[in-house]
Amino acid sequence: MAEKYNSSKAIMNITIIVAIVLVVVIWPLSMLGKGGARAVSSDEADGRIQPVARVEMQKAVVAVASGKPRDGATVYGAVCMACHASGVANAPKAGDKAAWAPRIAQGAATLLKNATNGKGAMPPRGGAADLSDAELKAAVEHLVGLAK
Repeated sequence: MAEKYNSSKAIMNITIIVAIVLVVVIWPLSMLGKGGARAVSSDEADGRIQPVARVEMQKAVVAVASGKPRDGATVYGAVCMACHASGVANAPKAGDKAAWAPRIAQGAATLLKNATNGKGAMPPRGGAADLSDAELKAAVEHLVGLAK
């Protein structure tokens, strides 16, 4: 009987030791999300990766020093070239006669309307809200001229 008592006492001691070890190891881990340790919020994580993960597209601003409207080539170089030089977002490339032929066939008024209101991925006025109607028309004429 003494042997049975020692065996059950040993099992009891081992169970208590395992319970204490589990409490010591698991309890601090469970407190991480409850403010016991420094919890990392989603905003903090976003803030830390933002300098690496944020891409900002900016259009060059062309100053109108003389107060005169900018010509088509100037507007193209400052605004339109960002997409039409490389074909970004399916923009027809400047000078690509095959891509521009069906667009030119629709007429100058339709091209100007599409440039004014935007079409597909192109925002209204190519994303340059400061363009005057004359400047936008000159840019469209410049792009058409490159494709002829």
